[in-house]
Amino acid sequence: MIDQADKPLDRIRKLLISLSRPAKTTILLGLDLAGFIACALVAFWLVSARIVPTKEMVLIAVLTALVSVLLAWQKGLYKALVRYIGFELILASATTALGGGLVGGLICQAVEPTGLSLRWAAVYTALAILMVAGGRYLARAFLITKPGSSSAESVIIYGAGEAGAQLAISLQEGGETIPVAMVDDDTALHGKRVKGLSVYPPSSIPSLTESAGISRVLLAIPRASRRRRRKVLERLSEYPFRVQTMPDFQDIVSGRARVDDIRDVDVQDLLGRNPVPPVPRLLRACIEGKNVLVTGAGGSIGAELCRQILQLDPASLVLFELSEPALYNVKQELQRLCPNSDGAPEIIALLGSVHHEDRITEVMKSFGIQTVYHAAAYKHVPIVEQNLFEGIHNNVIGTMHAARAAIESGVETFVLISTDKAVNPTSVMGATKRFAELVLQAYQRESANIRMCMVRFGNVLESSGSVVPLFKEQIRNGGPVTVTHRDIIRYFMTIPEAAQLVIQAGSMAKGGDVFVLDMGKPVRIYDLACRMIKLMGFTVRDESNPDGDIEIEFTGLRPAEKLYEELLIGANVSGTDHPRIMRADEDSLALDEVNARLAELELASQRLDHTKAREVLLSVVHEYSPTNGIDDLVWLRKTGTDVEVSSDRVVDFPKKPG
Repeated sequence: MIDQADKPLDRIRKLLISLSRPAKTTILLGLDLAGFIACALVAFWLVSARIVPTKEMVLIAVLTALVSVLLAWQKGLYKALVRYIGFELILASATTALGGGLVGGLICQAVEPTGLSLRWAAVYTALAILMVAGGRYLARAFLITKPGSSSAESVIIYGAGEAGAQLAISLQEGGETIPVAMVDDDTALHGKRVKGLSVYPPSSIPSLTESAGISRVLLAIPRASRRRRRKVLERLSEYPFRVQTMPDFQDIVSGRARVDDIRDVDVQDLLGRNPVPPVPRLLRACIEGKNVLVTGAGGSIGAELCRQILQLDPASLVLFELSEPALYNVKQELQRLCPNSDGAPEIIALLGSVHHEDRITEVMKSFGIQTVYHAAAYKHVPIVEQNLFEGIHNNVIGTMHAARAAIESGVETFVLISTDKAVNPTSVMGATKRFAELVLQAYQRESANIRMCMVRFGNVLESSGSVVPLFKEQIRNGGPVTVTHRDIIRYFMTIPEAAQLVIQAGSMAKGGDVFVLDMGKPVRIYDLACRMIKLMGFTVRDESNPDGDIEIEFTGLRPAEKLYEELLIGANVSGTDHPRIMRADEDSLALDEVNARLAELELASQRLDHTKAREVLLSVVHEYSPTNGIDDLVWLRKTGTDVEVSSDRVVDFPKKPG
């Protein structure tokens, strides 16, 4: 609570902080001018014992003050923030005062040669140093302290480089968050002061935390590699405070973010995986000057593909999306990124579904599409498991429609966004995506004028349905954080990197290629949850720490969910022109067989024959080994089976033939 007597001081402080930079400079100039005049007159009084100054003394004082102000301006004393001062201030003040004293002494000797000029100059210099430096230190003490209030939060800045210094300035200017110290790995900086803050080694964090009541550590290492950031975060996760970070350096430079736009730590920092720079030739090959279509343009991957495609100078970009709100949102965003101007790519937003072959064919023909990125798919394993036919329609038949439309329309390149769940699938979602891959490979055999390929990768951070936003929400709500199994692991990649690699992979297609992205090391979801809890300033509640803040609850594997994901069927893989993109050599099916199975699948769909549809998937995708029976909610209701779906319920179903 703020004492009533202190409220006026708080108001004055806030008023001063809120002033514009020119206003602050003007006030400081006026105060310095008056202060220098006062120092000069006091110096005359001390060396001459005259209480009432002569006209000559006043003239000398004014001239000396003007010279001193000019020197202070030249030394940058009016460019620096009052709350951002250190040893540099003392040095600049001394230089300013000494220069002013020397010039004033010469003026004094010329105007009133009394023999006092040398002593007067020495006294004036000393008084001016005290006035400039001391006044600013007092102002700093007033401005960074909230009288009678304990609401200002004390933080440590990790990183004493340029970014850390800029962050310190911004925080001091705001006043709500007070940096009390800096920490840096560089031993050369230990013991020094950066912008008024002492720099300590990381080993000092526990003592600093205890003595200063630290609740947060702010990372100011925007240029550091992901690997270094991960090591820093692993070290900080041992301590009971929240860790946040300043924006990426490129975002600051481009103006997309400010230095003080503090946010929670990105999960990609926890993964420690540095993105590989793209190959410009591969990025532009299928896009520059071409008419490009993205199906599922409103989804996580589809939208990011659109963002990146727009930067690669296509002739036009067609957004094909089933969801009206998603289509509207992505179009609005893209138009902001690329305002209408001469030479700007045309952005065309079209509602439609890959279920309707005539619609997608007409779209490709009408807009002269040359490159297609097919991102339209249902991807959530439990949902597709419980909605069998919709998963089949969208992922398999929809891909067939899009592929046939592309062939008929003279499309040059067709890229399917696939998934690691297509490898040895245990789920309907994985089986349908593998079936979609087989469809493309079969059509490629009979179509020499188009290059079809598919790109497989694992989980994408921050995409819809990802564990990361779910964990963040659960932690903010006090838990529990839900993890299906203690040992479940997943591959992760950021959305921008995934989209970038998809574009480059498509450029290397020869026809029927299966591209696999290097996903790095898999991550144990339980470890990810623990680290996120700690870095958001909480502790994990478990048997070893029953008084912890957030509990991790194991809910059991969901229907058709795998403990481990794979990226390859077999071991036949070769490199490409990109270090993180591999080409897999896998078995495929003849077009006649694929078409026959597609016809069976469509017939089963028309008849709502779930059993037949399941049989077709099992016969086509030889690696498909479902862990559950049919989990389609409509089928369960129709057959009188208990509709409540649990992780341990298995509906008996005959295994694959043979």
